[in-house]
Amino acid sequence: MRVIGGKVRGRTLLSVPGDSTRPILDRAKQTLFDVLRPSLEGTTWLDLFAGTGSVGIEALSQGAESCIFVDVDKKATEVIKENLKRCNFKDPVRHQDAFTYLRNTRNKFDIIYVAPPQYKSLWVRALQDISERPNLLNDRGRVIVQIDPKEDDDIEFKSLKRVREKKIGNTLLIFYEAENH
Repeated sequence: MRVIGGKVRGRTLLSVPGDSTRPILDRAKQTLFDVLRPSLEGTTWLDLFAGTGSVGIEALSQGAESCIFVDVDKKATEVIKENLKRCNFKDPVRHQDAFTYLRNTRNKFDIIYVAPPQYKSLWVRALQDISERPNLLNDRGRVIVQIDPKEDDDIEFKSLKRVREKKIGNTLLIFYEAENH
C-alpha cells in the first residue's frame, strides 16, 4: 500500500496486522481523489474507521489542510501514527469509538470519510449520527462512504442527500452533501 499522489507520492504505508481492516485499493483511491481534486486544497477531514489512515494521509499529501483519524482498534491507531510519521505529518489520531467521537466533537469538517467494517450496517448508523448533527459539516461539506456494493441501500437521511456514486470493482463510493446545498 502506498500514497498515490501529492507531496509524499510513492511513500509506502504499513498495513494493520490481521484482517480487522480492509484497505482501499489504489484504483478506488485514484477514482476518489480524481473526483475530489478540484476542491481538495485546504480542506479539513475526518477519517472515521481510519484503519491504516491511507485515505486521510492521501488527502494530506494532495493538499488537505488537516485530518483527524479515528479508530477503535489500538493496532490500527498505532499503524496510523507510524504511517503519519513516515510521511512527516503530525495530524491527530484518536483511539476512540467512531460514534462516541461523532456525538462529542465540536470540530467541523469539509469531508467526513466513512469506511467501516463491512456487512454490519455501521455506515448507516454513522450517516444517521452525522445527519443528526449537521453542524459537523462546513458549508460545502461532504460525507463519503466506502462500502461493498452489496451493502448499498438507498436510505434517506434527515439532512444529507446522496449526490453521486462510483463503483470500482467490489468497492462502492457514495457521496453525500448537506441538504441545504
